[in-house]
Amino acid sequence: MTTQISTLANGLRVVSEDMPQFETASIGVWVDVGARYESAEINGVSHLLEHMAFKGTKRRSALAIAEEIEAVGGHVNAYTSREQTAYYAKVMKEDIALAVDILADILQYSIFAEEELERERAVVIQEIAQAHDTPDDVVFDQFQEIVYPDQPLGRTILGPAAQVANYSRDVLADYMGRHYSAERMVVVGAGRLDHEAFVEMAGNAFIDLPNAKSSDGLTANYEGGDTRTSRDLEQAHLVLGFDGIAYGDADFYTVQLLSTLLGGGMSSRLFQEIRERRGLAYSVFSFASSYTDGGVFGVYCGTGPDKLPELTPVIADEMLKVCESVTLEEVERARAQLKSGLLMSLESSSARCERLGRHMLIFNRSIPIEEMVAEVDAIAAADVVRVAKRILRGSRPSLAALGPVSGLEDYDRIAERFN
Repeated sequence: MTTQISTLANGLRVVSEDMPQFETASIGVWVDVGARYESAEINGVSHLLEHMAFKGTKRRSALAIAEEIEAVGGHVNAYTSREQTAYYAKVMKEDIALAVDILADILQYSIFAEEELERERAVVIQEIAQAHDTPDDVVFDQFQEIVYPDQPLGRTILGPAAQVANYSRDVLADYMGRHYSAERMVVVGAGRLDHEAFVEMAGNAFIDLPNAKSSDGLTANYEGGDTRTSRDLEQAHLVLGFDGIAYGDADFYTVQLLSTLLGGGMSSRLFQEIRERRGLAYSVFSFASSYTDGGVFGVYCGTGPDKLPELTPVIADEMLKVCESVTLEEVERARAQLKSGLLMSLESSSARCERLGRHMLIFNRSIPIEEMVAEVDAIAAADVVRVAKRILRGSRPSLAALGPVSGLEDYDRIAERFN
């Protein structure tokens, strides 16, 4: 299972990992662009573009795209994040060329027909409405906005419905032409495939990508603060967080272990104290989100409004305890969880494809699993305490609350707990 990397004459990187025991392959294209590259005027265009890529090309209708991939038992999909957009397919090993051809087709020759665009704008607006009806999604969008106010990284991926409703074909085509260049894309394959044949397929298929354009270079500037929205809901939803750690930071793996130890499972401190011992919430977990130049560390909790007065003091207390000490047993348990997640991903061609694509865009190389495991193995209890202090004592808290939140203690009191 060797990873091989080639670069075509146009700058497009082609990466593969042969998994000879498989009868299938996962093929994808990862693009170094996402919601953080949008101005306020075109917020949501990355996501709409991802939808429209499947709605017809010069060679294929939207129906033909679906029929061709499903006729061989495969499937194709895509997603947009704040920093990347990915288009991927999974097929039998003998259908790799078809997957490459379809992905190349939609990423070079999409026509953005007006009737399809009108239909898909309506679909995305429904998606936005559905997200609005999901409070545990809304509260994270509000949290992101308070963390990075008036910045692309603080805006939603879906964008405002009123703006999305008016995005034209020219807006999509211009955005694609500026960002979907060969140097900002990686073609990835994982599964039963031959690297040289895969490179040849990609070279023959991706021949009309635009010339490279420089990225917008917008940096992430954490600010923090407080936002509360009263809504008539059964539960109150709360996210409390702090300035986090970027992908390339030396403490990247340590913050992942810290998050696992604090709120990553049923044995974690937050789950045991908040749910099991006190019954303050049904759902509670911590998270460590990273970006190329920053990150966020935080805790989510969904609880009944009568539990709110007691909840934030307990969350703060449990977070601050990690700044004092952690046990070797806790560290070993969290370490085992992280390592099992890494090693279990070896059993999925889709997970490997995802890892290769993300690593190439973020680090410009594929990081071997063995290297990641070694990083996790090297983390000591003292490292976890040090990183907890770095995060929890090093920035202004960010708080987003949604629902019946009148019982939540005021922001200044919460912030004082971490001073």
